Amino acid sequence: MSTTCLLLLLARQATGIFVGCRSPLLQFVNSFSVRRTQLEMLGQAKISSFFTTSASKRCQDDSKVEDVQVTPPSKKPRIESPVSAEDNHHQVAPLSPEQKSDIEKKRLNAKLKLIEHQTSGVVVNIGPSWLKALEAEFSKPYFQKLSKFVDNDRTKHTVFPPVQEVFSWTRMCPIREVKVVILGQDPYHGPKQAHGLCFSVQEGVVPPPSLENMFKELTTDIDGFKHPGHGNLTGWAQQGVLLLNAVLTVRAHQANSHKDQGWEAFTDSVIAWLNRNLHGVVFLLWGSYAQKKGAVIDKKRHHVLKAVHPSPLSAYRGFFGCKHFSQANEWLVKEGKQPIDWTQLPRVARKP
Repeated sequence: MSTTCLLLLLARQATGIFVGCRSPLLQFVNSFSVRRTQLEMLGQAKISSFFTTSASKRCQDDSKVEDVQVTPPSKKPRIESPVSAEDNHHQVAPLSPEQKSDIEKKRLNAKLKLIEHQTSGVVVNIGPSWLKALEAEFSKPYFQKLSKFVDNDRTKHTVFPPVQEVFSWTRMCPIREVKVVILGQDPYHGPKQAHGLCFSVQEGVVPPPSLENMFKELTTDIDGFKHPGHGNLTGWAQQGVLLLNAVLTVRAHQANSHKDQGWEAFTDSVIAWLNRNLHGVVFLLWGSYAQKKGAVIDKKRHHVLKAVHPSPLSAYRGFFGCKHFSQANEWLVKEGKQPIDWTQLPRVARKP
């Protein structure tokens, strides 16, 4: 069949007009068209049946799922694993009081080492409670300057008291147990005299004149007091009597050689702490120097007793007969505190 006849045949089918072709060809074309249509319908039927079957099956499956009651899984009880003896061994036990005390001592020792280094070895062997109260002073500029001065002076001269005894007054009793304060001015500048407590001297050293006059007053003021035969006042200090010099070091044989180097500011801070934090302390201020230094004391909180210095130059002008030792005890009793046993001055073995 020619191309022209095929085109005419197609045009005939489209318009219903047949031009120049015989009937068998038309029948062939018509049958081909019918067959094609049937095939298309069959394909659509197969596709429809596929989706219909799947959807139906899915609905059936869903209905089956709805019929099944889903039971949630039961929670199994939690079983605690037993603690073995080995586990108990590794558990941290609470610290005992002895262990806590040991840890605190080590902490304080470490802090003391640091302060000793920062102060050029001037601050050593300070009592723990005093360290806690006065620690801030050691880092102040005035104390840093003082430390360098004292350290340098020790390299060139003999300085009293020995470095280990400068702060011995802080080791006699805790700071909050101070009951009486006696203020001195300058350490004794003779060999083996000064050991950190004002007016006190080491065993084997003849008591200086001022201390002898104190003993004389005591024999008339305190019943049962007898000269102890030495000048070491540690027995008082251990009962809460703070024997504090305004200046804590001195060059050998040169009185007041360490005056105005910074010690006065430091001992002022000690008095200020006691004045501010304690109550009912008895201050014995002998001489104009001590009285000036103690002018800051709050007389509404504490008791202040004044007299001239016990030096031979002034003792007969008011120190003898002042009865400060018995009066101090009377005030302590009124405050509900244990009075000082002024007779308690046992001999203290000298360190080699």
